Amino acid sequence: MFETFEHTADLGLRVRAADRTQLFAEAARALFSVMVANPESIARTVQRTYRIPGQDDEYLLLDWLNELLYTFETERLLLGEFAIAWDQEGLNSTCWGESFDRTRHELLHEVKAITYHRLLVRQRHDGWLAEWVVDI
Repeated sequence: MFETFEHTADLGLRVRAADRTQLFAEAARALFSVMVANPESIARTVQRTYRIPGQDDEYLLLDWLNELLYTFETERLLLGEFAIAWDQEGLNSTCWGESFDRTRHELLHEVKAITYHRLLVRQRHDGWLAEWVVDI
């Protein structure tokens, strides 16, 4: 589950999930849901893999989301499905999506950057929580 919250000139995102793996996948879905109004229209025709080294969950989340945003900015690739795995080096992910198609995808917000502001990843008694702000 994810939700947005208001933040001056930016947009905050808050994600809750049962476990760490679901949290990171849901965070990616939240990012693309902010960027495209109809994320359910994203087909799974192109595959990308990402390797993000590190141990700190907050920096892993920030770096991973920035990689996804960079992929969209440079390749115009929308991603809609995310498989996450962990090892002693950090995060590994395989993602599926398709190239942006103006006839099928409606852009919602131009996300300029994932920021450090309000960056939070925590395990709680009822699951996991992440928050961050995007510059739009």
